[in-house]
Amino acid sequence: MANQTTLTAQNDTRSALGMAAPALIGLFLFVALPFTLAAILSFTNLRLGSPLPTRFIGLEQYTRIFSEPSFRRALLNNAIFAIVVVPLQTAIALGLALLLNRPLRGMAIFRTLFFMPVVFPMALVSVIWILIYAPGANGMMNSFLDFITFGLWEPRDFLRDPYLALPAIMLLSMWQGVGFQMVILLAGLQSIPSDLYQAAAIDGSNKWNQFRHVTLPQLRNTLIFVMLVTSILSFRLYDQIEIMTDGGPLDATTTVMYEAVSAAYQQQKMAKGAAMTVVFFLVVLMITLIQRTLIKEERAMD
Repeated sequence: MANQTTLTAQNDTRSALGMAAPALIGLFLFVALPFTLAAILSFTNLRLGSPLPTRFIGLEQYTRIFSEPSFRRALLNNAIFAIVVVPLQTAIALGLALLLNRPLRGMAIFRTLFFMPVVFPMALVSVIWILIYAPGANGMMNSFLDFITFGLWEPRDFLRDPYLALPAIMLLSMWQGVGFQMVILLAGLQSIPSDLYQAAAIDGSNKWNQFRHVTLPQLRNTLIFVMLVTSILSFRLYDQIEIMTDGGPLDATTTVMYEAVSAAYQQQKMAKGAAMTVVFFLVVLMITLIQRTLIKEERAMD
């Protein structure tokens, strides 16, 4: 009997490994291997086209990038972007999900309309928003702000203003990405048992108390997941910057990914770009570990 149990366990292990093999191979080829190569490169002085031989220089690349004002500004911009966009976009997505989680006619059309910007290529979205942010009184955004302020708004060049460029990128990113969060939160709302709301209504709870004590606790893990993904995307911010501002003006919109790509492909400093990507990976890893810790705490409380 014991031998049969051991044989069954071995067969289950082989089956599990066989089913997990494609995912494990993909993780190795597209995550572990590139990160390992980038980490190795970051300890060298590799530069394309340089006549100097490649040699090991230790942590010198990291010392260099953290001593550069542009890279420190890129980290700050990513942090500001995440601090503003993640909670604000999540709140808007939750509000939309609550509005669309109703059995009304035509609701599927509204869900599609809100989700539609997500499927548009970021290059197309960026070009459209360049037109929206066009400078001068005839620009769409300037005209709208002039209308709602009854002529008090002075036309601005949003993408070339050091104080408005990053907020302009934030607005674009929230408009484009809120539909993705909305769909995930909508699925989370629809998975909440209706019995909980019925019990709360019997106890005399109003809609606000039901939202606080039923909806939010049941959506905790979904909200953590959504905020994690949005945080990672915040540090991956690149396409909008490349197309709309080139990191300017005065590094007001530069990001870690933009600096890494510029170092590797424009300056041909492959080791420098690799060091920046390692820093990016470690930041994302830290965010992921925080998310896992929060989920573990939630399970322990349950």
